[in-house]
Amino acid sequence: MNSIIPVIMAGGSGTRLWPLSRKLFPKQFLSLMGEGSMFQETISRLKTDAEVPYTIGQPLIVCNDEHRFIVAEQLRQQGYEAGTIILEPVGRNTAPAVALSALAATEDGDDPLLLVLAADHLIRDVSVFHQAISAACTQSEAGKLSTFGIVPRSPETGYGYIRAGQMQNGAAPVEAFVEKPDLVTAEQYLASGDYYWNSGMFMFKASAFLKELESFRPDILEAVRHAYAGKSRDLDFTRLDAEAFAACPDDSIDYAVMEHTRNAVVVPLDAGWSDVGSWSSLWEESDQDADGNVCRGDVVCHDSQQNLFFSDNKLIAAVGVDNLVVVDTPDAVMVSRKDRVQEVKKIVQKLEQADRSEATIHRQVSRPWGSYDSIDMGERFQVKRITVKPGASLSLQMHHHRAEHWIVVSGTAMVTIGDQTKMLSENESTYIPIGVTHRLENPGVLPLEMIEVQSGSYLGEDDIVRFEDNYGRS
Repeated sequence: MNSIIPVIMAGGSGTRLWPLSRKLFPKQFLSLMGEGSMFQETISRLKTDAEVPYTIGQPLIVCNDEHRFIVAEQLRQQGYEAGTIILEPVGRNTAPAVALSALAATEDGDDPLLLVLAADHLIRDVSVFHQAISAACTQSEAGKLSTFGIVPRSPETGYGYIRAGQMQNGAAPVEAFVEKPDLVTAEQYLASGDYYWNSGMFMFKASAFLKELESFRPDILEAVRHAYAGKSRDLDFTRLDAEAFAACPDDSIDYAVMEHTRNAVVVPLDAGWSDVGSWSSLWEESDQDADGNVCRGDVVCHDSQQNLFFSDNKLIAAVGVDNLVVVDTPDAVMVSRKDRVQEVKKIVQKLEQADRSEATIHRQVSRPWGSYDSIDMGERFQVKRITVKPGASLSLQMHHHRAEHWIVVSGTAMVTIGDQTKMLSENESTYIPIGVTHRLENPGVLPLEMIEVQSGSYLGEDDIVRFEDNYGRS
């Protein structure tokens, strides 16, 4: 029986789904099409009750350093208390990321099949997905590099295409990878029946990929090997030699290997796939009401058709509007014509140029110990609602420019201020002066909810001096 290690590519910023997707909490970690996040749905669909000629091991995740605690927590929620999480200090595209995974998978002398998946794709028919995996297993065990080609439903101009040769035993040799076409060319591709959408999903033996990468891009493999040789463990994470990885060329697996190898095959996949790459594609993939509207959250419509309304915060009331996308979050509202949502990333660029936080973080921010929500702020004050998970604690820290008042709303808090430690219960409060070391802990079995009022001349998150931390943050 074949042994498969799923490799989940969990990088990316998802700027086209702003304001719901932000740099520090991008779309792969959001619940857009199911109960779990897209990352969690990717892991969940690896499980099957059908008889299959393979076993699937623990997932190997490659992600950005700044997303590490989100990945670890969402893995834990899926039942994986520990796994291999490789942290990229900088993004270098998919070829180096897959090379890292192959080196990790073969470190103990094994040579498993790698199933390379994006963390932010939608696949509706899981049984058909596993049938395609079975077909790819046969090809990949024979030394082929398999890619999954999506059976096209329309003349899509937003995807690259794969031209396939003669189909045999559920796969066909790859004749060419084709860039995104114009509409007329896409219609010709669809009519011919020889072309598939390039999904960016792959399967191959780890050694087979490394061999091909060494043939076509030895510079990438050398840089990745150098970075991986200098790795270190940090809690559940694998950190690379940052300087060596930063020197690695930036290239995709398609350009680096798949377009050059003679061993590429394409396995057709017709399982309701979408990369949910924009608000318009989310509208297309979602259930629509009788007027063609998709309404999420608190939405009331009158005489409005073919819209997407997404409320994460306030009531959205729509009158007499058509083909719009309206997305409301606690700190931003985005309005766009549905046929121009690809340009949302231009807004993100302008926010970044203006150094505005809305491009990067949500008002509610996840932390390894819980989360905080900045509910109000002014020139010399800020109010946060803080949630601390049972058994978790913040770092022992101090601030140069702000004092803090803590009020416990529910649960129990263990508070360290200077050399004193005390317990606070509901409706009790305390005060931390400027420059005094302090720590907040939740010793209970229920979440700790509290309000923090900050006051001072500077209230930025970088005004933190950490003396002790359970999460490896300096």
